[in-house]
Amino acid sequence: MPMTHVNTPDRTVRALIADDERLMRDQLRTRLAEVWPELQIVAEARNGLEAVELTAQHRPEVVFLDIRMPGLTGVEAARQIAQMMLHDDELLPEIVFITAYDQYAVEAFEQGAADYVLKPAEAQRLKVTVERIRKRLDSRGTPDEVAAPPLQHLLHQLAAKMNPGAAPARLQWIQASVGSTIQMIPVDEVLFFVSDEKYTRVQTAKTEALIRKPIKELVDELNPEHFWQIHRSTLVNVREIDSVTRDDRGRQIVSVRGHGQKLEVSRSYTGLFKGM
Repeated sequence: MPMTHVNTPDRTVRALIADDERLMRDQLRTRLAEVWPELQIVAEARNGLEAVELTAQHRPEVVFLDIRMPGLTGVEAARQIAQMMLHDDELLPEIVFITAYDQYAVEAFEQGAADYVLKPAEAQRLKVTVERIRKRLDSRGTPDEVAAPPLQHLLHQLAAKMNPGAAPARLQWIQASVGSTIQMIPVDEVLFFVSDEKYTRVQTAKTEALIRKPIKELVDELNPEHFWQIHRSTLVNVREIDSVTRDDRGRQIVSVRGHGQKLEVSRSYTGLFKGM
C-alpha cells in the first residue's frame, strides 16, 4: 500500500523510532509529542534490523534512526529501507538520524536529503527538524517540490565518516561480456546501467555489454556524485543527462546524450529533478 501524502499541517503522519537505548526512545517520543502532537508513533525498534522489518510492515512517512545501533547501523538500515521502497516503487520515508556525534551531522545533513537530531533531543532543535519534514511532506508531488541530493550520496558520506578505513574504492573499470569476449569499459564512458533479474546492461555511446552485478551492489561501488539511481533497476550518469520530460501518464523520463533509450524515473526519486 503506497504511503499517503500530507497536504495539511494537522493531518496525521506516521513515524517509527529506532534506538537501542529505551530511555532515548522514551525521551524522543515525549519531545515529539510536545512539538508535533499530530505525529503518530506506529512502531519502535531496538536495532537496525528491526527498523527495516518494522518499516516494511508499517510503511511510516518518517523514520527516526539512531546512527549507531547493533546489527545494522542507522546508515545501513537507511540503505536497506531505500532499496526496499525503490523495489516496491513507493515514496521514500523522510529519514531523520539520531546522533550523539555532532561531527557526523551538520555538513552532510544540511544538504537536505535527510535531517538529524542530537542526543538528547531538545525541543527547539526538534522544532526545526519537524518544520523541515512537514515542508517536504507537504510539497511532495507539487511543482514547488525541492530537489534534494540523492539519499545514497548522503549515506555514502556518513558511512565514510563513521568508518574512514572501510570506505570502498570506487569502480574505475567495468569488466563486461560483449559477445564471446570480455571487455574493459571505463566507468566514465558508461551512460547508464539497466538491470533485469539476471543481468545488468552496461550502455556506453558505442557499446552495449552485460555484467552479473546487480544495481544494489553498483550503487555502493560507483561515485554517487556521478551516478544517480533513478529507479530500482536503473543508474544513470548524471553528466550524460540531456533532458528530463514528462510522458502522457505524468511520469518523468530521462533522455541521455548519444543514445535513444528513454529511462523512467521512479516515484521515489522524482524530487531529484526540481519543477518537472
